[in-house]
Amino acid sequence: MKFPIPHTLKQIAAIIDCTFVGEDSFSVLGMNEIHVVTEGDIVFVDHPKYYDKALQSKATIILINKEVDCPEGKALLISDDPFRDFNKLTTYFKPFQKSVSTISETAQLGENTIVQPNSFVGNNVKIGKNCIIHSNVAIYDNCVIGDNVTIHAGSVLGADAFYYKNRPEGFDKLLSGGRVVIENNVDIGALCTIDKGVTGDTTIGEGTKLDNQVHVGHDTIIGKKCLIASQTGIAGCVIIEDEVTLWGQVGTTSGITIGKKAVVMGQTGVTKSIVGGKSYFGTPIEESREKLRQLANVKKIPSILENIKNK
Repeated sequence: MKFPIPHTLKQIAAIIDCTFVGEDSFSVLGMNEIHVVTEGDIVFVDHPKYYDKALQSKATIILINKEVDCPEGKALLISDDPFRDFNKLTTYFKPFQKSVSTISETAQLGENTIVQPNSFVGNNVKIGKNCIIHSNVAIYDNCVIGDNVTIHAGSVLGADAFYYKNRPEGFDKLLSGGRVVIENNVDIGALCTIDKGVTGDTTIGEGTKLDNQVHVGHDTIIGKKCLIASQTGIAGCVIIEDEVTLWGQVGTTSGITIGKKAVVMGQTGVTKSIVGGKSYFGTPIEESREKLRQLANVKKIPSILENIKNK
């Protein structure tokens, strides 16, 4: 998430009421999670296990809960609770905006786009040409939708990321300030849910088709011309490359990559990154031919035991 205008390190420290290490005028351009940070971004870290990863990342401002040696060319924001203060920044730069109509006055709808009754289109949403938004669809603030997109009834675009910190008093939510971006010629089935990024974009690439009841987690990137069948659940921060097929009830863990033209058969649990151009099945996941061979061999066990017994 980039700020509307650059801020100084001193200004950011004042917003969250913390001390800092670096020049007052050090430029701060935005804030992001570690997997999408770029130069000028703030990243937060609150556990010593991840200090080095954050300090050596592309981020140039580290929001951290201990004063450490600051790498050259970077700055530190010293906070007793970086998670809390990251949320303060999200609230400051992307505050919740109340809607006063079912289609916001700030929404932009392209030529020949149809929004059916009882759908909601939030603030600053952009929808391209020749789209059909069926009834009871909810499109949250700041979503971007390309041309020739169809979204079927009951789908929700832009809900918050499922991201919590476990504190003694309960679960503390990491606020979401990102977007959902749907490229051209995408079809989204009924009752799909696509969460926005925490600070970046959840993206569905051109020509991809989602069946009914598909869930896409925060900051996930789905490539072009993918097919994703019903009841598939895709976790956050997943990369699905072009022309991947996920059959029904596939589930993934977070932070993995599914390679180009991979085919994942139904009810498979994708527990690790997989290379493209192959077919996969089972939990834990394996290439489908090997997994099916194993299952066939399992069926032979009773007859093998019977033969041993009769010898």
